[in-house]
Amino acid sequence: MADGTPRTGIVAEQAADRLYIIDARNGVERRLLLDWIHSTSGDGDPAWASLDIEDGDHALPVDVLQARLGGTPSRQVVPLRVAWRIPGFDKDRALRFRHLIFGDPRHPGPLRSRLILLRDRRRAQILVGEAATLDILRDRFCLQTGGGDGEGAHSPEFAGFVARQAALALDVAERGIRGTRYKVPRFVADGLRTSPKFRAALAELSEKTGRPVGDLYREARPLMKEVIARPSALFLDLRARLDRMMFGGYAPEMEIDAAELAKLRGILREHPTAILFTHKTYIDGATPSRLAYENDLPMLHSFGGANLDFAVMGEFFRRSGMIFIRRSFQDQPVYKLVLRHYIAWLLAKRFPLSWAFEGTRSRLGKLMPPKYGLMKYVLDAAHATGTKDVHFVPFVTSFDLIRDVEEYAAEQTGRNKKPESLSWFLGYMKSLKEPSGRIRLDIGDPVVIESAPEPDDKRALEKIAFAVAVEANRVTPLTVTSVMCLILLGMAPRGATSAELLGAIGAVTDWARARGIRLSSELESGDDTALSATVDTLVTSGLLARYEAGSENVYSIDPAKHPMASYYRNIIAHHFLDRAMIELALFELRDADSGDATAAFWARIDRLRDLFKFEFFYPPRDEHRAAIEAELARIDPVWDRRLASGDRGIAQLIRRCQPVVGHAILLPFAEAYSVVADLLARARPGDVVDEKALLDAALSEGKQAWLLRRISSEAAIGKLLFANGLSLMRHMGLAEEATPVNLAARRALLMELRGLANVMETMRLSTVALADRLPGSGG
Repeated sequence: MADGTPRTGIVAEQAADRLYIIDARNGVERRLLLDWIHSTSGDGDPAWASLDIEDGDHALPVDVLQARLGGTPSRQVVPLRVAWRIPGFDKDRALRFRHLIFGDPRHPGPLRSRLILLRDRRRAQILVGEAATLDILRDRFCLQTGGGDGEGAHSPEFAGFVARQAALALDVAERGIRGTRYKVPRFVADGLRTSPKFRAALAELSEKTGRPVGDLYREARPLMKEVIARPSALFLDLRARLDRMMFGGYAPEMEIDAAELAKLRGILREHPTAILFTHKTYIDGATPSRLAYENDLPMLHSFGGANLDFAVMGEFFRRSGMIFIRRSFQDQPVYKLVLRHYIAWLLAKRFPLSWAFEGTRSRLGKLMPPKYGLMKYVLDAAHATGTKDVHFVPFVTSFDLIRDVEEYAAEQTGRNKKPESLSWFLGYMKSLKEPSGRIRLDIGDPVVIESAPEPDDKRALEKIAFAVAVEANRVTPLTVTSVMCLILLGMAPRGATSAELLGAIGAVTDWARARGIRLSSELESGDDTALSATVDTLVTSGLLARYEAGSENVYSIDPAKHPMASYYRNIIAHHFLDRAMIELALFELRDADSGDATAAFWARIDRLRDLFKFEFFYPPRDEHRAAIEAELARIDPVWDRRLASGDRGIAQLIRRCQPVVGHAILLPFAEAYSVVADLLARARPGDVVDEKALLDAALSEGKQAWLLRRISSEAAIGKLLFANGLSLMRHMGLAEEATPVNLAARRALLMELRGLANVMETMRLSTVALADRLPGSGG
């Protein structure tokens, strides 16, 4: 047992039929364990074998153990180890970086061990791992290795297997006193090399390539060293300390729903799991690992590019669970085979994986299109090894303030980005100490893959990734920052009084609550004190401006900050997309001679869906239409009759849509696309599109359009927005070599986009006119 007490009293007859495997790092530990054996074994002469069972790429010295494995099949093999306690460690896990130099205090050397025993012998705790009979171990050996090297149960390979099984049993016992956070993989390379599936895969590759299996083994060995992470308790503690340093400017406790955490705990325990997090900042990749560590969940294996595997940092992150993979390995079959079986081994042993499924940080706030690479590696591994029931768990981190957003705004508007360097890194770490509000974690329902698809089934891969993205969007909450940016950008350049702002926030949160959209704790509780504290943080950061010299406090966003504010608004834009499309379609119909208003309405919905297809994730058309109808029913239960009645009914529906938000969601995209369409419409017949030159020109033309107020905000100036606009025009066939026909189509699209922008300006004026009538207004 983990506390060193035998499960039942040991009598001499039982002890005589036991073989003790002593996992001792030095003579002090060996002496402690031998004393314990003799004190519990009566007058007999107990059988034992001592060795330091290290997890290294070398053969264990198992000669003594091998000689003592020839007993009766019922002989009990009992593993023993000393666990060294650290006084007060469980309270704050206060390891320091000096332990990198002096070593893990949980693994003291001989001198430190003697000093500890002189002060307090109780710090040395005897661990007794779960015993197993020789018969069971032989069966397990054949099952897991297929008989190993063929020499059977008396071979050195079997003795090494027994030693490693003893170490694993002791690891389980040690986790009983240390915690599940320290569950780390052991003997991975050995497990792969002796796996029947790995051996069969190498044999198959040998047949395909004509290379001897021995050569493939020799090539695989250094690749295993390159790929396999080697986490340890010390480095997990140090990584957790680094994580806490990075989150120094945020509230100490991260917000998470207790039921979601309990559900995640069960998933990690029962199923092969990958946690896929949305990526908005340099530090959000640390929130899943921080959550796991602080809540005693199994550690997460994350992925990093091989280019990051350098010097001290590479070793630090490898020892804390990072898997470094090469950027490309299509023509490296042995590397691909090793990586595939390593991932499958981790999944089978319930070691969860983690990565940003968008691949890179979102520069606009919206969820980026998923990257399929790592997901494909995992699914290919599951398919090749028959791993079932893989759970992909979406994970969303919400920050009141993101320190990277200013950098993103600079990138998107064409300003020079500061190069990443040591001085940049130190400056970034310093910025993280500034007050930044709260962190909230939301965990989506898992996307469960009962059986992995065929490796070449691209459609299945896309469907899985899409399902993860939709679920991540679903559990993204409205926060004070995102809602205030939505409201103030929708009213800009006008500001809002405190009363108007509170009224608008109340209207938005009521709307969201009725639709089951998640809300941050301040919005959910309506706690004015918490809300005010967050607003103060946003004002102090400079994101919001507060004018206090008049009779009422007025809040606004400086035009220069619009690109930053749009980032926070875009985080929640998908929640309002259906509502925005409805509002825009109704405002278009209000002044149009539409004839059949119902048919015209749905035609406009379809057109808006097509125009913004490169910005948002849509369900299939039938599902999307049902969602639009559901939203219309919430706006007005008799929406269909009002719509069919024409102008009067449309006006009634618009009044019921107040406050209007559609322009705040879609206007920047329409304006950005109009800049690209304008450039394409000016081309001469025979001109071809040079993407880089076009996007560079769009930045200049966008700035000019802003100065002339042809676009309403610098939030519409951005490389990614322009690139998506060009993608739309390619999709429409308007980015081919210029001809009279497509030039006319480009001009028509330009006029359509400008017309949409004009309609949305009408919507903005409607919102401003309504401001003093919002609930809570002083007017």
